[in-house]
This record gives sequence, structure tokens and C-alpha cells, in this order.
Amino acid sequence: MSNDAILEVANLCVSLDGVTLLEDVSFSLASDEAVTILGPNGAGKTVLLRALLGALPYSGKVSWAPGVRFGYVPQRLPYIKDLPVTVADFFALKSTALDEMEVVLAEVGLPAGFSNKRMGELSSGQFQRVLIAWALCSEPAVLLFDEPTTGVDVTGEETIYGLLSRVQRERHLAMLLVTHDLAVVHQLSTRVLCLNRRLVCEGPPIDILTPERLREIYGTEVKYYHHEHGDG
Repeated sequence: MSNDAILEVANLCVSLDGVTLLEDVSFSLASDEAVTILGPNGAGKTVLLRALLGALPYSGKVSWAPGVRFGYVPQRLPYIKDLPVTVADFFALKSTALDEMEVVLAEVGLPAGFSNKRMGELSSGQFQRVLIAWALCSEPAVLLFDEPTTGVDVTGEETIYGLLSRVQRERHLAMLLVTHDLAVVHQLSTRVLCLNRRLVCEGPPIDILTPERLREIYGTEVKYYHHEHGDG
């Protein structure tokens, strides 16, 4: 593993019930790098994150830096909102100290006393912020986000993406982000991985977000407009 790499992946393959979901995927992640994973539905983006976390069996090599801590925000966690628990109860699942919980909640823009709210009462944007805070409370060196704005309204989505950018920058974290929103890739990424069950292409956003490359990734014409999202 190179000196600045926090993760190295070589020839990663994932098959379930005889179906190949990922084939021969290789890449690395530097210790302060933000990498976006793009691809059509069914491309294996979530499968890749779960394999990296050891939640799915795979062949090939996944090498994390020794002792690395990571935080993971999954695409969906709906059952949590159905339980009669407060935000503080949710953080207690990680044995998080109360003062630490208040610090990370404030970091993601939630006010004092927010921990007393019930999870089921939260808006989609508030819920996402709580999940991000929950991922941060273990002091991770790398964050993995699987479409963290799924189900969030457009205004809230801009706020969440701005939050992710700020947290990654201020904490000097490595980040792997799966997103469907091409417009935020420039803001969040130093590099893009293009996935369609295999690694189709990779490189800086300026090289990847072209009509030709997007057609190669998605197999169809994709309209893309570059605009800046706020940091709110």
C-alpha cells in the first residue's frame, strides 16, 4: 500500500447466487481524497460500498490502512424512524457520550436540545443530518455515503451536499460518495469512479463529466448542467 493511501482495491469481484454484480474493480483512495462513484441503476455502486465494509463476500483484495476507522451512511434506514426512540437513544446504540453527541449534532447544524426529539418526528433533511452526525461520532478517517440525499427535497439536498463538503474539508477526511446528482460532483470530488459492474473510467470531474463519457457510463444521452450548491 502506498504511503498516502487509506484504501487499495485490486481485482474486486462480487457474485451472489451465481450472478456477477462486480467484476475486476481496482482503485485506491488517498487519505484526504473525496471520490464520487457514478453509474446507472444496478451498476453495483451499493454492492461496492458493502463489499468494502466487509458486509458482502468477495474475491480480490481490499486493503484498508491499519487501524482505520470509517463512518457509513446507508442509502436507506427507514425502520429507525418507525421506532419510538429519541435522537439521544439512537446515539446510545454507539455508547456515545452526551457531550460528544451534542458536539457532532452542532457540527451538522442541529440546535441545542435536538437530541430530545423523536426520530419519527424528523424531516428527511434532519434525519440525514442525524445519520451524518452518527457516522462522525466515531472520529472516522474515511466516510462512505450511499446517496445520502435520497428522499430529501431539493433545497435540503443542496444543504446536505454543502455539509458533506464542509465536513470533509474541515476534518481532512477521505470520502467515498455514491450519488445520482451529476451537478454536485464538481463541488465534492477530486476524482470520479465510473461504475457499471466494472470500472468503466476514472479521473477528475472535468475529464469525466463530458457528453461522450456520460454516454459511455449510462448508455444513453445524459443532460448535465454544472451549477454550484450552497454550503448551508
